[in-house]
Amino acid sequence: MSSIQLVVFDIAGTTVRDNGSVAEAFMAAFRDFDLEVPVDEVKKVMGFRKIEAVARLLKKFYPEHRDDDVLIDRIHVRFIDRMIAFYRNDTALAPFPHTERVFSEIKRKGIKIALNTGFTRSITDTILHRLRWDSRNSLIDKVICSDEVANGRPHPDMIEVLIEDLGITSPARVLKVGDTEVDVEEGRNAACGKVVSVTTGAYTRQQLEAYRPDHIIDDLEELLSILEASEETGKDNH
Repeated sequence: MSSIQLVVFDIAGTTVRDNGSVAEAFMAAFRDFDLEVPVDEVKKVMGFRKIEAVARLLKKFYPEHRDDDVLIDRIHVRFIDRMIAFYRNDTALAPFPHTERVFSEIKRKGIKIALNTGFTRSITDTILHRLRWDSRNSLIDKVICSDEVANGRPHPDMIEVLIEDLGITSPARVLKVGDTEVDVEEGRNAACGKVVSVTTGAYTRQQLEAYRPDHIIDDLEELLSILEASEETGKDNH
């Protein structure tokens, strides 16, 4: 038996292809209010709850607006509107290669699958519907979004809810997969047994190495060998 009972995947940049669209929507939302933020800095806040990412960027580049909650909310709403419109119409929206096969193999092992994200539920549902990953998809056991918990990443709230709702016996039996610094921090703060980073999203391998995940992979297919090793560990412990 595998020592892992649940794999928690991020969405954009991890399981779903992101060709810079999220960062571009972020920058465009700021530009709508005559504010400019550099793409490299925007990538650093990917993975955060998006309203918190807006606040962080304002604090860094426009400190005079750091406490302007109305402006923060207006930029965030504009970002949400742009992302929903984008995902409704993007003809290139697709999972990364091997994603759905990896999901199938994980389920075949008797391991549960959940998605979590820094997106709001409204953006997430648009993606899930387009990919047919919504309630009709038997591979995904649960999806949770940052606006459905008290605290977004790097806090452990989303993973803690998943553990409770899916009946996981211990956070040590959870494997977290994501493409950003805060994905790693979230996994650590939730005491996940393994934290895996992917190089397909906002961060390069070199950038991810600084946060010391347990594994860094270039393709989700590599997860299967990590889980096989976990199965061997599970056998050794019985």
